[in-house]
Amino acid sequence: MQVAMVDLEHHFANHPSLFTGLTMTLVSGHVYALTGPSGSGKSTLLGILAGWTTPSSGTVVHTGIEAIGWVFQNPHGVAARTALDHVALPLLAQGEKRSDAEKHASTYLARFNLTYAANRAFKELSGGEAQRLMLARAIAAAPSLLLVDEPTAQLDPRTAATVNQTLGAIADDGTIVVVATHDQRTREACTDVIDLGEYT
Repeated sequence: MQVAMVDLEHHFANHPSLFTGLTMTLVSGHVYALTGPSGSGKSTLLGILAGWTTPSSGTVVHTGIEAIGWVFQNPHGVAARTALDHVALPLLAQGEKRSDAEKHASTYLARFNLTYAANRAFKELSGGEAQRLMLARAIAAAPSLLLVDEPTAQLDPRTAATVNQTLGAIADDGTIVVVATHDQRTREACTDVIDLGEYT
């Protein structure tokens, strides 16, 4: 399972290239920190990896990628639904019985220290809790490629450390994880770095 980026370049009309000449192969079991100054194209590259954005030139080849998960910087959920409901949903979609889905969803919530919030409505969660919930829901869907945009931006240092550790554990399960971040702690927790500042 891998994602091969070959000579990627992207720019918007009448603007200089965000990045150019990006060639790299992403493999399972690794967590890639996607770094670079603001405006360097981190979110754009996530979109290209997801297949939502077509690069100006170059190619992206997915091999063995069956599902792609994306956790956005600003979490979105269903206001009245509980945290447990949010994580159980992808498990129900995979065919699990509700009782099994809720049991498994509870283990994902625990990985992000959210057991206490299982029965809280999404609208009652803090920004940091909602962000961790979106991560739990994403990994419950068992993606081959997980794209994460600034996961620790709203978190205190201790909670951020938990998230960084859990992202590493997700990769250990065989997922390719790409994390766009400005956080030096998150960068240090990753196995590899893609610095877009090197491809301008």
